[in-house]
Amino acid sequence: MALHFYNTLTRRVQDFEPLAEGKVGMYVCGPTVYNLAHIGNFRAYIFSDLLRRYLKYRGYEVFHVVNLTDVDDKTIRDSQAENIPLKDYTDRYKKAYFDDCDTLKIEPVEMYPAATDHIPDMVRTIERLTENGHTYVSDGSVYFKIDTFPSYGKFANLDVSGMRSGARILADEYEKEDARDFVLWKAWTPEDGPVFWETSLGKGRPGWHIECSSMSQKYLGETFDIHGGGVDLIFPHHQNEIAQAEGATGKPFVRYWIHCEHLLVEGQKMSKSAGNFYTLREILDKGYRPMEIRYILLATHYRQQLNFTFEGLKATRGALERLSDFVRNVRLADGQPAGEVLNKILGQRENEFVTSLDDDLNISPALGAVFNFVRDVGRLISDGKLAKDESSKVLDKLTAWNRVLGFMDFEEEALAEEEVARLIEKRTEAREKKNWAEADRLRKELEAQGILLEDRPKGTIWKRK
Repeated sequence: MALHFYNTLTRRVQDFEPLAEGKVGMYVCGPTVYNLAHIGNFRAYIFSDLLRRYLKYRGYEVFHVVNLTDVDDKTIRDSQAENIPLKDYTDRYKKAYFDDCDTLKIEPVEMYPAATDHIPDMVRTIERLTENGHTYVSDGSVYFKIDTFPSYGKFANLDVSGMRSGARILADEYEKEDARDFVLWKAWTPEDGPVFWETSLGKGRPGWHIECSSMSQKYLGETFDIHGGGVDLIFPHHQNEIAQAEGATGKPFVRYWIHCEHLLVEGQKMSKSAGNFYTLREILDKGYRPMEIRYILLATHYRQQLNFTFEGLKATRGALERLSDFVRNVRLADGQPAGEVLNKILGQRENEFVTSLDDDLNISPALGAVFNFVRDVGRLISDGKLAKDESSKVLDKLTAWNRVLGFMDFEEEALAEEEVARLIEKRTEAREKKNWAEADRLRKELEAQGILLEDRPKGTIWKRK
Protein backbone atom coordinates (compact mmCIF):
# COMPACT_ATOMS: atom_id res chain seq x y z
CA MET A 1 0.00 0.00 0.00
CA ALA A 2 1.34 3.43 -0.92
CA LEU A 3 1.92 6.10 1.69
CA HIS A 4 -0.60 8.89 1.20
CA PHE A 5 -1.61 12.17 2.82
CA TYR A 6 -4.38 14.74 2.63
CA ASN A 7 -2.95 17.62 0.60
CA THR A 8 -4.41 21.03 1.45
CA LEU A 9 -3.28 22.24 -1.98
CA THR A 10 -5.57 19.82 -3.85
CA ARG A 11 -8.05 19.14 -1.02
CA ARG A 12 -7.84 15.40 -1.47
CA VAL A 13 -5.83 12.44 -0.24
CA GLN A 14 -2.92 11.71 -2.58
CA ASP A 15 -0.23 9.08 -2.92
CA PHE A 16 3.04 10.52 -1.69
CA GLU A 17 5.73 10.72 -4.36
CA PRO A 18 8.76 12.84 -3.40
CA LEU A 19 10.79 14.78 -5.94
CA ALA A 20 13.86 12.61 -5.37
CA GLU A 21 13.38 8.88 -4.85
CA GLY A 22 13.95 7.90 -1.24
CA LYS A 23 14.46 11.49 -0.04
CA VAL A 24 12.07 14.02 1.52
CA GLY A 25 12.55 17.75 2.00
CA MET A 26 10.18 19.08 4.66
CA TYR A 27 9.60 22.51 6.17
CA VAL A 28 7.42 23.16 9.22
CA CYS A 29 6.65 26.55 10.71
CA GLY A 30 8.32 26.71 14.10
CA PRO A 31 7.87 29.01 17.09
CA THR A 32 7.78 32.76 17.28
CA VAL A 33 10.17 33.04 20.20
CA TYR A 34 8.45 35.75 22.23
CA ASN A 35 7.05 33.53 24.99
CA LEU A 36 6.79 29.92 26.15
CA ALA A 37 5.06 27.62 23.69
CA HIS A 38 1.59 26.43 24.76
CA ILE A 39 0.07 22.98 24.42
CA GLY A 40 -1.71 23.96 21.20
CA ASN A 41 1.69 24.72 19.68
CA PHE A 42 2.98 21.37 20.88
CA ARG A 43 0.07 19.53 19.32
CA ALA A 44 1.36 20.82 15.95
CA TYR A 45 5.02 20.17 16.81
CA ILE A 46 4.29 16.58 17.86
CA PHE A 47 2.27 16.02 14.68
CA SER A 48 5.25 17.10 12.57
CA ASP A 49 7.49 14.91 14.73
CA LEU A 50 5.23 11.91 14.04
CA LEU A 51 5.30 12.70 10.31
CA ARG A 52 9.10 12.97 10.34
CA ARG A 53 9.54 9.77 12.36
CA TYR A 54 7.16 7.78 10.17
CA LEU A 55 8.79 8.91 6.94
CA LYS A 56 12.08 7.66 8.35
CA TYR A 57 10.42 4.40 9.46
CA ARG A 58 9.28 3.89 5.88
CA GLY A 59 12.87 4.23 4.71
CA TYR A 60 13.02 7.84 3.54
CA GLU A 61 16.01 10.08 4.14
CA VAL A 62 14.45 13.20 5.64
CA PHE A 63 15.87 16.73 5.60
CA HIS A 64 13.61 18.66 7.95
CA VAL A 65 13.75 22.42 8.48
CA VAL A 66 11.99 24.25 11.34
CA ASN A 67 12.30 28.03 11.43
CA LEU A 68 12.67 30.26 14.48
CA THR A 69 10.87 33.58 14.11
CA ASP A 70 13.04 35.91 16.18
CA VAL A 71 12.02 39.23 14.65
CA ASP A 72 8.40 40.30 14.22
CA ASP A 73 5.90 42.65 15.83
CA LYS A 74 5.60 40.58 19.01
CA THR A 75 9.29 39.94 19.67
CA ILE A 76 10.06 43.64 19.19
CA ARG A 77 7.14 44.74 21.36
CA ASP A 78 7.95 42.42 24.26
CA SER A 79 11.72 42.89 24.22
CA GLN A 80 11.20 46.65 24.41
CA ALA A 81 8.70 46.21 27.24
CA GLU A 82 11.51 44.51 29.20
CA ASN A 83 14.05 47.04 27.91
CA ILE A 84 16.50 44.37 26.75
CA PRO A 85 18.10 43.72 23.35
CA LEU A 86 16.01 41.69 20.93
CA LYS A 87 18.62 38.90 20.75
CA ASP A 88 18.85 38.52 24.53
CA TYR A 89 15.07 38.36 24.72
CA THR A 90 14.58 35.79 21.95
CA ASP A 91 17.54 33.64 23.03
CA ARG A 92 15.68 33.01 26.29
CA TYR A 93 12.69 31.58 24.48
CA LYS A 94 14.74 29.69 21.90
CA LYS A 95 16.33 27.81 24.79
CA ALA A 96 12.92 27.21 26.36
CA TYR A 97 11.60 25.82 23.07
CA PHE A 98 14.47 23.36 22.68
CA ASP A 99 14.22 22.32 26.35
CA ASP A 100 10.48 21.68 25.98
CA CYS A 101 11.05 19.67 22.79
CA ASP A 102 13.60 17.53 24.63
CA THR A 103 11.09 17.01 27.45
CA LEU A 104 8.49 15.70 24.98
CA LYS A 105 11.02 13.61 23.03
CA ILE A 106 10.54 15.65 19.86
CA GLU A 107 13.44 14.69 17.61
CA PRO A 108 15.95 17.41 16.68
CA VAL A 109 15.65 18.31 13.00
CA GLU A 110 18.41 18.96 10.49
CA MET A 111 18.14 22.76 10.39
CA TYR A 112 16.73 25.50 12.64
CA PRO A 113 17.22 28.74 10.69
CA ALA A 114 16.60 31.94 12.64
CA ALA A 115 15.11 34.86 10.76
CA THR A 116 17.71 37.38 11.96
CA ASP A 117 20.48 35.24 10.42
CA HIS A 118 18.87 35.34 6.97
CA ILE A 119 18.08 38.99 6.26
CA PRO A 120 20.20 39.05 3.03
CA ASP A 121 18.24 36.04 1.71
CA MET A 122 14.96 37.85 2.34
CA VAL A 123 16.23 41.00 0.65
CA ARG A 124 17.20 38.97 -2.43
CA THR A 125 13.75 37.38 -2.58
CA ILE A 126 12.08 40.81 -2.38
CA GLU A 127 14.38 42.12 -5.10
CA ARG A 128 13.36 39.21 -7.35
CA LEU A 129 9.71 39.96 -6.67
CA THR A 130 10.31 43.58 -7.61
CA GLU A 131 12.02 42.53 -10.84
CA ASN A 132 8.96 40.40 -11.65
CA GLY A 133 6.53 43.27 -11.06
CA HIS A 134 4.95 42.04 -7.82
CA THR A 135 5.86 44.89 -5.45
CA TYR A 136 5.48 48.59 -4.82
CA VAL A 137 6.78 51.01 -2.19
CA SER A 138 4.62 53.10 0.13
CA ASP A 139 6.02 55.27 2.92
CA GLY A 140 9.34 53.46 2.57
CA SER A 141 7.85 49.97 3.08
CA VAL A 142 7.73 47.36 0.30
CA TYR A 143 4.41 45.60 -0.30
CA PHE A 144 3.34 42.56 -2.31
CA LYS A 145 0.62 43.55 -4.76
CA ILE A 146 -1.74 40.59 -4.65
CA ASP A 147 -3.56 41.40 -7.90
CA THR A 148 -0.32 40.57 -9.74
CA PHE A 149 -0.68 36.96 -8.58
CA PRO A 150 -3.94 35.73 -10.20
CA SER A 151 -4.26 32.59 -8.07
CA TYR A 152 -4.00 34.51 -4.79
CA GLY A 153 -6.63 33.18 -2.39
CA LYS A 154 -7.15 29.85 -4.17
CA PHE A 155 -5.01 27.89 -1.71
CA ALA A 156 -6.93 29.32 1.26
CA ASN A 157 -10.28 28.82 -0.56
CA LEU A 158 -10.75 32.57 -0.30
CA ASP A 159 -13.00 34.76 -2.44
CA VAL A 160 -10.85 37.79 -3.28
CA SER A 161 -13.14 39.18 -5.98
CA GLY A 162 -14.14 42.08 -3.76
CA MET A 163 -10.65 43.06 -2.65
CA ARG A 164 -9.52 46.63 -3.14
CA SER A 165 -6.24 46.98 -5.02
CA GLY A 166 -3.84 49.17 -3.12
CA ALA A 167 -5.40 48.55 0.32
CA ARG A 168 -2.44 47.64 2.49
CA ILE A 169 -1.67 45.67 5.64
CA LEU A 170 1.46 46.61 7.56
CA ALA A 171 0.99 44.24 10.51
CA ASP A 172 2.65 40.81 10.50
CA GLU A 173 -0.60 39.09 11.47
CA TYR A 174 -4.14 39.99 10.52
CA GLU A 175 -7.67 38.69 10.43
CA LYS A 176 -8.77 35.73 8.34
CA GLU A 177 -10.12 36.68 4.90
CA ASP A 178 -8.55 40.16 5.09
CA ALA A 179 -7.19 39.92 1.54
CA ARG A 180 -5.09 43.01 0.98
CA ASP A 181 -1.58 43.83 -0.15
CA PHE A 182 0.80 42.70 2.57
CA VAL A 183 4.16 44.03 3.71
CA LEU A 184 7.43 42.40 2.65
CA TRP A 185 9.83 44.97 4.11
CA LYS A 186 8.88 47.37 6.89
CA ALA A 187 10.50 50.79 6.88
CA TRP A 188 12.02 51.68 10.23
CA THR A 189 9.97 53.77 12.63
CA PRO A 190 10.93 55.02 16.12
CA GLU A 191 8.63 52.35 17.59
CA ASP A 192 11.11 49.72 16.33
CA GLY A 193 13.91 51.24 18.40
CA PRO A 194 17.26 49.61 17.66
CA VAL A 195 15.76 46.80 15.57
CA PHE A 196 16.60 47.48 11.93
CA TRP A 197 18.91 46.49 9.07
CA GLU A 198 20.47 48.81 6.51
CA THR A 199 19.86 47.17 3.10
CA SER A 200 19.25 48.02 -0.54
CA LEU A 201 15.56 48.19 0.41
CA GLY A 202 16.24 50.89 2.97
CA LYS A 203 16.48 50.94 6.74
CA GLY A 204 14.01 48.48 8.20
CA ARG A 205 13.19 44.84 8.80
CA PRO A 206 11.38 41.98 7.05
CA GLY A 207 7.71 41.19 7.36
CA TRP A 208 6.90 37.85 8.94
CA HIS A 209 5.65 36.07 5.80
CA ILE A 210 8.78 36.64 3.70
CA GLU A 211 10.91 34.94 6.34
CA CYS A 212 9.52 31.45 5.73
CA SER A 213 9.49 31.72 1.93
CA SER A 214 13.15 32.73 1.83
CA MET A 215 14.48 30.30 4.44
CA SER A 216 12.58 27.25 3.20
CA GLN A 217 13.81 27.73 -0.37
CA LYS A 218 17.36 28.44 0.77
CA TYR A 219 17.65 25.00 2.38
CA LEU A 220 15.19 22.88 0.40
CA GLY A 221 15.21 24.39 -3.09
CA GLU A 222 12.72 26.41 -5.10
CA THR A 223 10.30 23.46 -5.11
CA PHE A 224 10.21 20.93 -2.28
CA ASP A 225 8.11 18.07 -0.99
CA ILE A 226 6.25 18.89 2.23
CA HIS A 227 5.28 22.03 4.11
CA GLY A 228 3.49 21.55 7.42
CA GLY A 229 1.91 23.63 10.16
CA GLY A 230 -1.34 24.33 11.93
CA VAL A 231 -4.59 25.09 10.09
CA ASP A 232 -4.48 28.59 11.54
CA LEU A 233 -1.52 29.30 9.23
CA ILE A 234 -3.31 28.46 5.98
CA PHE A 235 -4.35 32.10 5.67
CA PRO A 236 -2.72 34.50 5.56
CA HIS A 237 0.72 33.03 6.26
CA HIS A 238 0.89 30.04 3.95
CA GLN A 239 -1.11 31.74 1.21
CA ASN A 240 1.38 34.60 1.35
CA GLU A 241 4.33 32.21 1.33
CA ILE A 242 3.05 30.69 -1.91
CA ALA A 243 2.55 34.08 -3.55
CA GLN A 244 6.03 35.24 -2.54
CA ALA A 245 7.88 32.05 -3.47
CA GLU A 246 6.14 31.45 -6.79
CA GLY A 247 6.13 35.15 -7.63
CA ALA A 248 9.92 35.20 -7.22
CA THR A 249 10.76 31.93 -9.02
CA GLY A 250 7.85 31.23 -11.37
CA LYS A 251 7.94 27.62 -10.15
CA PRO A 252 5.57 25.57 -7.95
CA PHE A 253 6.57 26.12 -4.33
CA VAL A 254 5.42 23.06 -2.34
CA ARG A 255 3.99 19.77 -3.58
CA TYR A 256 2.23 18.57 -0.39
CA TRP A 257 0.78 20.90 2.24
CA ILE A 258 -0.13 19.01 5.42
CA HIS A 259 -2.00 20.87 8.15
CA CYS A 260 -2.82 19.95 11.74
CA GLU A 261 -6.17 20.87 13.30
CA HIS A 262 -6.73 23.04 16.38
CA LEU A 263 -6.54 21.91 19.99
CA LEU A 264 -9.43 22.59 22.35
CA VAL A 265 -9.17 22.50 26.14
CA GLU A 266 -12.13 20.94 27.95
CA GLY A 267 -14.22 21.51 24.82
CA GLN A 268 -13.40 25.22 24.46
CA LYS A 269 -10.97 27.24 22.39
CA MET A 270 -7.86 27.82 24.46
CA SER A 271 -7.50 31.41 25.65
CA LYS A 272 -6.18 33.30 28.64
CA SER A 273 -9.54 35.01 29.13
CA ALA A 274 -11.26 31.62 29.41
CA GLY A 275 -8.72 30.48 32.01
CA ASN A 276 -7.80 27.39 29.99
CA PHE A 277 -4.50 28.52 28.48
CA TYR A 278 -1.60 26.24 29.42
CA THR A 279 2.07 26.04 28.60
CA LEU A 280 3.77 22.67 28.73
CA ARG A 281 5.48 23.66 31.94
CA GLU A 282 2.20 24.53 33.63
CA ILE A 283 0.85 21.05 32.84
CA LEU A 284 4.04 19.44 34.19
CA ASP A 285 3.73 21.53 37.35
CA LYS A 286 0.34 19.93 37.94
CA GLY A 287 2.10 16.58 38.34
CA TYR A 288 1.59 15.08 34.90
CA ARG A 289 4.46 13.26 33.19
CA PRO A 290 6.00 14.28 29.87
CA MET A 291 5.13 11.03 28.10
CA GLU A 292 1.51 11.27 29.24
CA ILE A 293 1.34 14.67 27.57
CA ARG A 294 3.06 13.41 24.44
CA TYR A 295 0.64 10.47 24.26
CA ILE A 296 -2.52 12.56 24.53
CA LEU A 297 -1.27 15.09 21.97
CA LEU A 298 -0.38 12.27 19.57
CA ALA A 299 -3.36 9.94 19.94
CA THR A 300 -5.99 11.89 17.94
CA HIS A 301 -5.75 12.04 14.14
CA TYR A 302 -4.00 15.23 13.13
CA ARG A 303 -6.91 16.41 10.92
CA GLN A 304 -9.41 16.12 13.80
CA GLN A 305 -9.74 18.69 16.56
CA LEU A 306 -8.15 17.38 19.72
CA ASN A 307 -10.11 17.99 22.91
CA PHE A 308 -7.46 18.14 25.63
CA THR A 309 -8.99 17.25 29.01
CA PHE A 310 -7.37 16.51 32.32
CA GLU A 311 -9.49 13.37 32.68
CA GLY A 312 -8.14 12.22 29.32
CA LEU A 313 -4.63 13.02 30.45
CA LYS A 314 -5.10 10.93 33.58
CA ALA A 315 -6.38 8.04 31.45
CA THR A 316 -3.17 8.00 29.42
CA ARG A 317 -1.28 6.98 32.56
CA GLY A 318 -3.05 3.63 32.57
CA ALA A 319 -2.16 2.99 28.92
CA LEU A 320 1.50 3.81 29.50
CA GLU A 321 1.67 1.72 32.66
CA ARG A 322 0.15 -1.20 30.78
CA LEU A 323 3.02 -0.90 28.30
CA SER A 324 5.57 -0.67 31.12
CA ASP A 325 4.17 -3.75 32.85
CA PHE A 326 4.22 -5.61 29.54
CA VAL A 327 7.88 -4.77 28.91
CA ARG A 328 8.78 -5.98 32.38
CA ASN A 329 6.87 -9.23 31.88
CA VAL A 330 8.57 -9.82 28.53
CA ARG A 331 11.99 -9.32 30.11
CA LEU A 332 11.13 -11.85 32.81
CA ALA A 333 9.56 -14.41 30.45
CA ASP A 334 11.15 -17.86 30.59
CA GLY A 335 8.59 -20.24 29.11
CA GLN A 336 8.35 -22.67 26.24
CA PRO A 337 9.07 -21.38 22.69
CA ALA A 338 6.05 -19.76 21.02
CA GLY A 339 7.60 -20.34 17.60
CA GLU A 340 5.41 -19.69 14.59
CA VAL A 341 2.57 -18.35 16.74
CA LEU A 342 4.76 -15.43 17.78
CA ASN A 343 5.93 -14.84 14.22
CA LYS A 344 2.32 -14.68 13.04
CA ILE A 345 1.47 -12.10 15.74
CA LEU A 346 4.51 -10.02 14.84
CA GLY A 347 3.62 -10.04 11.14
CA GLN A 348 -0.06 -9.31 11.61
CA ARG A 349 0.40 -6.39 14.00
CA GLU A 350 3.24 -4.88 11.96
CA ASN A 351 1.02 -4.96 8.88
CA GLU A 352 -1.78 -3.23 10.79
CA PHE A 353 0.60 -0.59 12.17
CA VAL A 354 2.05 0.29 8.75
CA THR A 355 -1.26 0.11 6.88
CA SER A 356 -2.83 2.52 9.37
CA LEU A 357 -0.06 5.11 9.28
CA ASP A 358 0.27 4.84 5.49
CA ASP A 359 -3.36 5.97 5.45
CA ASP A 360 -2.77 9.69 6.15
CA LEU A 361 -1.11 8.97 9.52
CA ASN A 362 -4.23 7.27 10.89
CA ILE A 363 -2.95 7.02 14.44
CA SER A 364 -5.88 5.37 16.26
CA PRO A 365 -5.73 1.96 14.53
CA ALA A 366 -1.92 2.13 14.67
CA LEU A 367 -2.12 2.44 18.46
CA GLY A 368 -4.73 -0.31 18.39
CA ALA A 369 -2.19 -2.57 16.65
CA VAL A 370 0.33 -1.86 19.42
CA PHE A 371 -2.07 -2.67 22.24
CA ASN A 372 -3.44 -5.74 20.45
CA PHE A 373 0.17 -6.90 20.19
CA VAL A 374 0.55 -6.38 23.94
CA ARG A 375 -2.62 -8.40 24.54
CA ASP A 376 -1.59 -11.23 22.20
CA VAL A 377 1.91 -11.63 23.57
CA GLY A 378 0.64 -11.17 27.13
CA ARG A 379 -1.57 -14.24 26.61
CA LEU A 380 1.43 -16.23 25.43
CA ILE A 381 3.35 -15.26 28.55
CA SER A 382 0.39 -16.18 30.77
CA ASP A 383 0.31 -19.58 29.06
CA GLY A 384 4.06 -20.03 29.62
CA LYS A 385 4.78 -19.88 25.90
CA LEU A 386 7.45 -17.21 25.44
CA ALA A 387 11.05 -18.36 25.67
CA LYS A 388 13.87 -16.11 26.86
CA ASP A 389 15.46 -15.96 23.42
CA GLU A 390 12.11 -14.85 21.94
CA SER A 391 11.81 -11.89 24.27
CA SER A 392 14.26 -9.91 22.16
CA LYS A 393 11.95 -10.26 19.12
CA VAL A 394 9.09 -8.74 21.07
CA LEU A 395 11.18 -5.91 22.51
CA ASP A 396 12.77 -5.20 19.13
CA LYS A 397 9.31 -4.75 17.62
CA LEU A 398 8.20 -2.38 20.38
CA THR A 399 11.45 -0.45 20.04
CA ALA A 400 10.89 -0.10 16.29
CA TRP A 401 7.35 1.18 16.79
CA ASN A 402 8.60 3.55 19.46
CA ARG A 403 10.92 5.12 16.90
CA VAL A 404 7.66 6.38 15.39
CA LEU A 405 5.57 6.99 18.52
CA GLY A 406 8.24 8.16 20.92
CA PHE A 407 6.30 7.78 24.18
CA MET A 408 7.91 4.59 25.53
CA ASP A 409 11.10 5.20 27.50
CA PHE A 410 12.79 1.81 27.72
CA GLU A 411 15.97 3.13 29.33
CA GLU A 412 14.09 4.97 32.06
CA GLU A 413 11.87 1.93 32.55
CA ALA A 414 14.89 -0.35 32.95
CA LEU A 415 16.37 1.96 35.57
CA ALA A 416 13.04 2.08 37.42
CA GLU A 417 12.84 -1.71 37.40
CA GLU A 418 16.37 -1.95 38.79
CA GLU A 419 15.40 0.37 41.65
CA VAL A 420 12.25 -1.64 42.39
CA ALA A 421 14.28 -4.88 42.38
CA ARG A 422 16.83 -3.32 44.75
CA LEU A 423 14.14 -2.27 47.24
CA ILE A 424 12.41 -5.67 47.04
CA GLU A 425 15.75 -7.38 47.75
CA LYS A 426 16.30 -5.13 50.78
CA ARG A 427 12.79 -5.92 52.00
CA THR A 428 13.40 -9.67 51.54
CA GLU A 429 16.57 -9.40 53.64
CA ALA A 430 14.64 -7.49 56.33
CA ARG A 431 11.96 -10.19 56.42
CA GLU A 432 14.56 -12.94 56.67
CA LYS A 433 15.99 -11.14 59.70
CA LYS A 434 12.45 -10.75 61.06
CA ASN A 435 12.87 -6.97 60.92
CA TRP A 436 9.17 -6.46 60.25
CA ALA A 437 9.23 -2.70 60.81
CA GLU A 438 11.87 -2.22 58.09
CA ALA A 439 10.08 -4.61 55.74
CA ASP A 440 6.84 -2.70 56.25
CA ARG A 441 8.61 0.63 55.68
CA LEU A 442 10.03 -0.62 52.37
CA ARG A 443 6.62 -1.90 51.27
CA LYS A 444 5.12 1.53 51.97
CA GLU A 445 7.98 3.24 50.10
CA LEU A 446 7.23 1.10 47.06
CA GLU A 447 3.48 1.72 47.38
CA ALA A 448 4.17 5.47 47.37
CA GLN A 449 5.84 4.92 43.99
CA GLY A 450 2.76 3.08 42.72
CA ILE A 451 4.25 -0.42 43.19
CA LEU A 452 2.13 -3.18 44.73
CA LEU A 453 3.84 -6.30 46.12
CA GLU A 454 2.58 -9.86 46.33
CA ASP A 455 4.55 -12.35 48.42
CA ARG A 456 4.55 -15.87 46.98
CA PRO A 457 6.32 -19.10 48.03
CA LYS A 458 8.90 -18.64 45.26
CA GLY A 459 9.48 -14.97 45.99
CA THR A 460 7.90 -11.55 45.77
CA ILE A 461 6.35 -10.27 42.55
CA TRP A 462 5.20 -6.72 41.86
CA LYS A 463 2.90 -4.70 39.65
CA ARG A 464 1.90 -1.07 39.26
CA LYS A 465 -1.30 0.28 40.77
